[in-house]
Amino acid sequence: MEPDSDRRQLQRLGRDAVEYYRSREVPQRLEEALNALFLLRPTDLYGDLANYFSKFSKAPVICKLVGRKVLDGVGRPTLEVEIYCIIKNYEKRICSTVISSHSQILENALSEATEADEKERNDSVNTAVEWVNESLNTMLRDLKPTDQREVDKILGEYFTKKAEEKKEIQKEDEEAATLSLPSCVPSAAALSGGKKASTIGKKVSGAERTIPPAEPIESVLCGSLAIGGTSLAIAKTGASLSHIPLYLHIALLKHNQCSQLQDSPKEMTVPLPMVSLLNCGKFSPGKLKLMKEIMLIPPAQLSLRQSIERVLDIQREMMRLLEPACKGPSPQLADRKKGGARSTGKKVLPPAIKRISHLGCLITGCDNLEQPLLLMQTACNNIGVELGTDMYLAINCAAHELIDYLKGKYEILTGTFKSPDEMVDMYVELINKFPSIIALVDPLRKEDREQWNNLCCALGSKCYLIAEDAATSISKLITDQDVNLPKCSGIVLKYINQTKVSDLIELTGLLDGRRHITILGSPDGESSDDSLVDLAVGLGAKFIKLGGLSRGERVTKYNRLLAIEEELAKNRTLRIEGRFDFIDFAEEPQPEQLSDVLPPPKQDSLPPQPSQPVLQVQNLTAQLAQDSTLT
Repeated sequence: MEPDSDRRQLQRLGRDAVEYYRSREVPQRLEEALNALFLLRPTDLYGDLANYFSKFSKAPVICKLVGRKVLDGVGRPTLEVEIYCIIKNYEKRICSTVISSHSQILENALSEATEADEKERNDSVNTAVEWVNESLNTMLRDLKPTDQREVDKILGEYFTKKAEEKKEIQKEDEEAATLSLPSCVPSAAALSGGKKASTIGKKVSGAERTIPPAEPIESVLCGSLAIGGTSLAIAKTGASLSHIPLYLHIALLKHNQCSQLQDSPKEMTVPLPMVSLLNCGKFSPGKLKLMKEIMLIPPAQLSLRQSIERVLDIQREMMRLLEPACKGPSPQLADRKKGGARSTGKKVLPPAIKRISHLGCLITGCDNLEQPLLLMQTACNNIGVELGTDMYLAINCAAHELIDYLKGKYEILTGTFKSPDEMVDMYVELINKFPSIIALVDPLRKEDREQWNNLCCALGSKCYLIAEDAATSISKLITDQDVNLPKCSGIVLKYINQTKVSDLIELTGLLDGRRHITILGSPDGESSDDSLVDLAVGLGAKFIKLGGLSRGERVTKYNRLLAIEEELAKNRTLRIEGRFDFIDFAEEPQPEQLSDVLPPPKQDSLPPQPSQPVLQVQNLTAQLAQDSTLT
């Protein structure tokens, strides 16, 4: 009887198998595939069969996140996030990202402050690694990596929860400290014998009383790198699984998320680079403190490759102009010769040749405002480049580093101070004398809002006035209804800390709607990850601020920008913008504060979907997908 039983069992299994495959349309699809491939007779038959059936496989889902501690471009610790997905029943590593770090500690900070910053950075990175490997790894498991908004929503809720926990801990610590204080604390008057504290030797000027105080530095939650790093890694994963470049994936996300976008772009632009060439800032070896970065902006009609070649020509000429200082003995050696001392014959290199800043530009010392600009003008003239036509200038003033709060003034040169109102007059005079300067970054502190208004009215029609340090974090711009930015032409956005891809998309959509320009900027502690470039292209940024054409972590991004331009040109989807559009604030009927156009704090509900059709870059997607492979 056993053979009959086995036969019946096999028959049942056969019927179950037929029903199983038929319910999933396997015979029908197999027949369609075989019929289609027979006519084509492909060389790799099984490869084509695999490609055909892969269309019917389940969508990839996240199965694991891995966080680890790595080093950035200046040797400081930062976070790397890896994403693993289940694809066709196999676990596969898709991509990783290294988030750039940012420091508020100045170059000449005391060793105690530097050590405290290093400890805080290490603690933050260690906490971020723990968040990624534990909490976020569990929370994001089984989610689709292409659902960026859902992932960012979960990341935002997790960050909010951690921030609230920190507030509670701080509140408890403050209460405990208050209870531990003695019940009777003598007053200052009692300690001084009933007399008021002496003010001898301390001068209180009118400027000291009237200058707006510095706003407190925005605190950074320990571990917040995990939020930004994970969000960006998920975006890269979504692009990889969709077989499209990251910049195109970001452009699609922006169109789907920003309901105010009316037209679906059929072409894309490459942001103009702001290339740092000279550093004459506060910590350079000269009297001049105002110009932290003197940057070159190529004309919009040039291709990026032509622009980079022209910038390199100017840089080589600038090096040649600075070379005479290193030929022959130094002045000290010459004095020794006169005194009969034996010369060692060593040549002293000028600061510009000896040092490259962490921003990738030459450090040189100048003694007045015009000296570096005239040097730049000479270098351009020597190679037949006309400033104001063939190349433009931008200056990162970093005014927040120059303020002397006791005097209530900015120290633009060693021993030379100017009030905020005098700074406005100085900039107007400088731009009138050097009209090739088309952008000023952080010309004033963000607290000097009245002077920002005056500067915009005076120069806005012929120069971009950009807030970098004067802006606040992206997440605060999105969530804080009371944020108060100075009037400006645009802001520099940096992808750091708890910034999420959805935040960038939302904010750039708002800036686009109010004719403010967007600049994507690299932080001080840059890494070799080139995702920032794709973000800038996908978001439609006007400029990208990457530093100079030195240091590998910065040159890597310029190379990525060149590759994107070539790709868009090859697919005939590259749009060239031929002019600079400045904002005439005197005639602009818009709110005085950029914060007036920002939304109220986010709610849990998602914004309405646009009624427009899906982004009309499907031609881009089709052309690029065939050349893209899964990493």
